Amino acid sequence: MPRMLDVSDEVRAEIGDEEAARLLAGESAPGSYDCTSCRTPGDSEQERTSTVLFIGDETAVLAFAHATCLPSQVVQVTEEQLQGAVRSIGAGGAESQQKSLPAQHTQQAQEPHQSQQVADLVPEQAVLGVTSGLVLIQGELHPALVVEPTAPVARPGTFGSGDDFLPLLIEQGFMPLTELAAVPPVLHGWSVLLAAGQLHAVLQPNPSGGRPVAWWQAHQPLQVTDGWRAAANKHQQVLMFAAPVGSIGRQPREDLMRDALDRAAAGGKLVGAALPLAGI
Repeated sequence: MPRMLDVSDEVRAEIGDEEAARLLAGESAPGSYDCTSCRTPGDSEQERTSTVLFIGDETAVLAFAHATCLPSQVVQVTEEQLQGAVRSIGAGGAESQQKSLPAQHTQQAQEPHQSQQVADLVPEQAVLGVTSGLVLIQGELHPALVVEPTAPVARPGTFGSGDDFLPLLIEQGFMPLTELAAVPPVLHGWSVLLAAGQLHAVLQPNPSGGRPVAWWQAHQPLQVTDGWRAAANKHQQVLMFAAPVGSIGRQPREDLMRDALDRAAAGGKLVGAALPLAGI
């Protein structure tokens, strides 16, 4: 039976017209599946379903998602992340396909409790701490990521003791915030990759054109709470807040994190934006 599948042009280019035709005809696509984003059941015979192709260094895995959760797209991940996705997809009963691919460049990361990564824009190899949590704005809970480096961030190619972390983000389109009274504007071109029910990366536009690249990428997919994931799927976006080193700290509770965000905003040390969910 034909499936209600969305196969994007970039997915088709990777898997080929013949395989795309087999998927659309229902020959190689499952009827039921676990959505690779929200992890709840889906049925490609009854509802629109996106094909999502994860590409690692040597392997590609085709997964399926509710079209309301993710668009059909190609996602570049590390081989380690991809093997984790394979285990997760296999545990959920979804079908996958693998094929050899040329090596792709991906950032490496370090991950303690929440997740941290050495960012490209930090010449001194300062680490970005990334914390997930829910933030209440205008009576509604929004999924948020709070980013704070462990050391001052110098502008690439410069030397000195200054901290250019916020100016660099403002130049990318993030907005200075003096309070958290409203949801910050959407920053188009950036996105948050939530796949297999886990947080994988924050993506930014590729300066050379083409697919977005990772601004921050978890070495291993970051676990998020069911409430955070549900809010992300509801709003189809994630709020990202960033502050200089020492402004937020590692807060153990969401109410303490909110207090720290409010203090940083009042002190002129907070920028933010709403990033589309997996908006590649």
